[in-house]
Amino acid sequence: MHLDQGENVLLTISLVTLFSLALLLGSGVWIAFALLGTGWIALSLFAPLGPGPILASDFWGASYGWDLTALPMFVWMGEILFRSGLANNMFQALAPWLGRIPGRLLHSNIIGSGLFAAVCGSSAATCATVGKMTLPELESRGYDEKLAIGTLASASTLGLLIPPSIMMIVYGVVTEQSISRLFIAGVGPGILLLGLFMAYVMGWSLLVGNRLGRCGQNEARIPLGEKLRGSLQLLPLLALIGGILGSIYGGLASPTEAAASGVVLSMIIARANGHFDGTIFRDSLFAAVRTSCMIAFIIAGASFLSSAMSFTQLPMNLAESIGAMGLSPAMLLVVLTLFLLVLGCFLDGISLILLVTSIIMPVIESAGFDLIWFGIYLVIVVEMSQITPPVGFNLFVIQGLTGKDIMSITRATIPFFLLMIVAIVLMSMFPGIATYLPQAMNS
Repeated sequence: MHLDQGENVLLTISLVTLFSLALLLGSGVWIAFALLGTGWIALSLFAPLGPGPILASDFWGASYGWDLTALPMFVWMGEILFRSGLANNMFQALAPWLGRIPGRLLHSNIIGSGLFAAVCGSSAATCATVGKMTLPELESRGYDEKLAIGTLASASTLGLLIPPSIMMIVYGVVTEQSISRLFIAGVGPGILLLGLFMAYVMGWSLLVGNRLGRCGQNEARIPLGEKLRGSLQLLPLLALIGGILGSIYGGLASPTEAAASGVVLSMIIARANGHFDGTIFRDSLFAAVRTSCMIAFIIAGASFLSSAMSFTQLPMNLAESIGAMGLSPAMLLVVLTLFLLVLGCFLDGISLILLVTSIIMPVIESAGFDLIWFGIYLVIVVEMSQITPPVGFNLFVIQGLTGKDIMSITRATIPFFLLMIVAIVLMSMFPGIATYLPQAMNS
């Protein structure tokens, strides 16, 4: 097949960019440096402008945005709650209510991860905190270990989707979408995934688990009054979730203001819970600074790569080429999902989002996708990458908790991986799952 000159140039730029990125990532350098280096090479070889001034401008532009201020605040809030003992109170409050549902306490992984994710925003922190408490308890009560691991690894990824979400802040900043709308858009898909996970556990328990005796023993009946008193331990958590989301949805506070308020409230909750002192304050602050600086550095590198790609006109030409192929939006989504799942095997979530937004956003816009909807779709794909080897971070967290090998943990997550694909299909068929609340918020 004969290629014209324009196609040859496009192919050359694509190959050089991909080879440079793969070489830098494979060499073990920081991801931010890999993105910077790839952008520098692309500008030096294929653009008329020097990379130095563009680098300086992009680094400044990517670092001073007010919306980005919410990022370290939510990270710090999650670090405080991670150390606060809140997860233990949450388990004690939930357990009495789950004893009569098929699957019983296996649902504590799912509901507990969903609740903790709503105030933490970190998949790994949710997995570690909830897992330290639930896995030994479930094992001692005779629950299926494979399903206990699968529910924990998968449900803890909801920390990326249920607001406040670090991934949504990153996506909103780089694509200039409303972070408030992204937060609210994540509620529906988050509830959908929780429902799918719980339905699978109930179905497995009724069809397989009860017959094999792997669903624990019938719990002793607890008086209603005692259940209600135990549930009081959930009130601080629910108040924090409701305060953050309610203030954003009601227009009372921006995400940044809600995040700052969340930090103060999390300190009060941790102090009331007896797990907050000078050491925890210092450790949580330093951990939040390290994480936030890492993310901000990657955002700056991705911003520079995005500018470099714009100057080489690769994204625009790529969008035109894909448009000329005549792919329907549904087929484009299928191809894109497969492509992102492969990338997700080798890149962490933030890097995946920034790389995608740097290169293929013109393709997405030309295909007519709602960018809020696409942001939620992208976060779900990132969730899937959290439970796929070799860099699925939740797999490593659970390996540290259980001592199991990575492949056995991966096999335990396969049903939930497939349920995430089902969620994407349902979102494609019924976009209102993600877009209804943001549209209602605007009206």
